[in-house]
Amino acid sequence: MNKLLLLSAFFFSLNSFSQDTTLNRSTDTSSVIVHKDPRIDLLVKKQIQINEETTREARRIGKGYRLLVINTNNRDEATAAKTTVYTFFPELKSYLLYQAPYFKLKVGNFKERKEAEDYQQRLQKYFPKGVFIMNDTIELKLDKEAETVSRN
Repeated sequence: MNKLLLLSAFFFSLNSFSQDTTLNRSTDTSSVIVHKDPRIDLLVKKQIQINEETTREARRIGKGYRLLVINTNNRDEATAAKTTVYTFFPELKSYLLYQAPYFKLKVGNFKERKEAEDYQQRLQKYFPKGVFIMNDTIELKLDKEAETVSRN
């Protein structure tokens, strides 16, 4: 008897949760009307512009050299070395990388090895443990003419 009562309650609950499709047959359910704020299109265009400007930097990479200034497992030491590079060589871009468990500070974007060797000699004064020239993927700087041609 309990099973019969439970089974009838189950079928009754299924019927009460079913969707009535006979009421709205006259309306067209195959199309959707979207009401949106026109400012959203402006935001999308602005984000596209920002993405193009930031990825343009990523397209300007190539083979070159960087100087490995410090390779340590002490973060404070790596940060102090980065500060020293910024202080005495503000024209060099520095890259502090973490490859567990070491912090590596690489500086510069040198296309020619000779230019990297010049900076290596100058950096040796501040980092007596050694500054090493590494083959690396660098950021290339385009001259003004090539940049205006590529934009047009």
